Amino acid sequence: MSFPDTRPRRLRRTPSLRRMVRETTLSPDDFMFPLFVCPGKGVKTEISSLPGQFHFSVDMLAREAEEIAKLGVPSVILFGLPEKKDEVGSEAWAPEGVVQRAVRAIKKAVPELTVAVDACFCEYTTHGHCGVIHKEAGELDNDATLENLSRAALSYARAGADIVAPSGMLDGFVGFLREGLDEENFERVAILSYAAKYASAYYGPFRAAADSTPAFGDRHGYQMDPANVREAMREVALDVEEGADIVMVKPALAYLDVVSEVRNEFDVPVAAYNVSGEYAMLKAAAEKGWIDHDRVMLETLLSIRRAGADIILTYHAKEAAKLLRR
Repeated sequence: MSFPDTRPRRLRRTPSLRRMVRETTLSPDDFMFPLFVCPGKGVKTEISSLPGQFHFSVDMLAREAEEIAKLGVPSVILFGLPEKKDEVGSEAWAPEGVVQRAVRAIKKAVPELTVAVDACFCEYTTHGHCGVIHKEAGELDNDATLENLSRAALSYARAGADIVAPSGMLDGFVGFLREGLDEENFERVAILSYAAKYASAYYGPFRAAADSTPAFGDRHGYQMDPANVREAMREVALDVEEGADIVMVKPALAYLDVVSEVRNEFDVPVAAYNVSGEYAMLKAAAEKGWIDHDRVMLETLLSIRRAGADIILTYHAKEAAKLLRR
């Protein structure tokens, strides 16, 4: 006579039993919280495309950073909205730019908080692309953009950033930055590479928040085709070889298979970006009363961890941390 295996049911019977055998855990330690820094003073303005997220002026960031740290979230990543834009995005490397001042303010207020800076130009250029545009070809000039990217990364490092996160999917960008940082004695500054960044429709709310929608064309020529996984593995391998300390897949939720493939193949920390469109869809559905916001949020973040992400960049970081600390 055969008997059904009842062990799984026995181990699901109580909350404490479920915790004992849980395969994947979620903690505030897993999160990196994105922050938008803008010009001005006394500014804390809610972002219409990202309910619950704000544009902060530099003077308002210290209090926010302190709250983030108290919740147990160990890191933030900064995105800057410059006072002025030009064709090459020169405000990105201005010594007194909003991001540079924000880094200094956060490190003064909460020295233990890890500060990463997104190193890209789409928020800083008049055309909204991720670097210098070759005027004759009308497309991104990779090598000219690398020179400016190095200027920006060094500026962030001098301001006190712990991590620079190049996000433009440029050829050779990790090696170029590593060499430039090391030459200026910033060996301690880590590189978080947007190694597999897809040309995704999930970025819409972010582009509204950062005023970074391209004025012409699109980014399909330098961001990845959503259909491709093997290409992602090649991109990640190149960045690891060039010295990336952490590699990232972006977006997260629609690309969990890619996160899993990267985790299985590479022995470096893997990050995944739970992007603005993923966040906004959940908020909209919850507002309609169609889902239980908190349960779906934690389930979503857990799925990203289960796929293999060590670090989750997420706008949910604060609210998730509050729930997880109960």
